Amino acid sequence: HVNIAILGAMEVSEQGDLANWMIPGRKVKGMGGAMDLVAGVQKVVVLMEHCAKDGTPKIVKHCSLPLTGKGVVHRIITDLGVMDVTEQGIELIELAEQVSFEDIQAVTGVRLINTISTELAD
Repeated sequence: HVNIAILGAMEVSEQGDLANWMIPGRKVKGMGGAMDLVAGVQKVVVLMEHCAKDGTPKIVKHCSLPLTGKGVVHRIITDLGVMDVTEQGIELIELAEQVSFEDIQAVTGVRLINTISTELAD
């Protein structure tokens, strides 16, 4: 029985959908065990860079890549901050040092809910 799974991702949607097993234009062997992990675990945490190598957001309204799991992601941790997936959307709960809310919002594909006090963020 696994309580938490920590995975990488290519994309995460604002509904918590996870796409983590296929990169467009590359041959892949298959999705591996990620689908089993996210289907049978209580909490899924995604660790990833905030943007793809070409600068496009990896946190998006809807995943364009094949899904590993639908509505399975609870928390997203990137190089820019920590976010929780809620019924209201993606909630920003912590910023990396030297990153402002405006910085992270500019490179995120959805509207972030800012719950960080401006005193702590500056």
